[in-house]
Amino acid sequence: MSDKFAAASKTIEDAVATAKQNLEGLVKAQQEQVEKASAQILKSYDELSALTKGNVDAVVKSGTIVAKGAEEAGKQVAAFTQTSLEKGVSTGKALFAVKTIQELIELQNAYTKASFDAFVAESAKLQELSVKIANEALAPLSERVNLAVETLSKPVAA
Repeated sequence: MSDKFAAASKTIEDAVATAKQNLEGLVKAQQEQVEKASAQILKSYDELSALTKGNVDAVVKSGTIVAKGAEEAGKQVAAFTQTSLEKGVSTGKALFAVKTIQELIELQNAYTKASFDAFVAESAKLQELSVKIANEALAPLSERVNLAVETLSKPVAA
């Protein structure tokens, strides 16, 4: 009976040892999975932080381009306005010197045509400048959108 008791005791001890070993292996495997998942989450967070920082930098760069472009456009408009005013004053003085109605009409027609032509030319230059500024300002944002789509469309590494 003592042999049977010893054998049963040995079997129970073996079962407990095997269960303990299996449990330790399971705990170790779960711990490795948690560590791996944590590392992946931290890596993804770091990538997302870098992506966000780059996006903010692109918005700042774009804003700087727009501000400089607006300053340049403002200078262009101011120069055109100054030139137009000078031509207007000059034409006004010339109007006082006319001797006939025909001279007055010719001077007024010439001034009107010249003013209209200058306005059309200046408008075209301002439009070209606006398109250039818009394209330059959108370039850094477009790059960031492309990078974000590329980054976010990558599958998460297992």
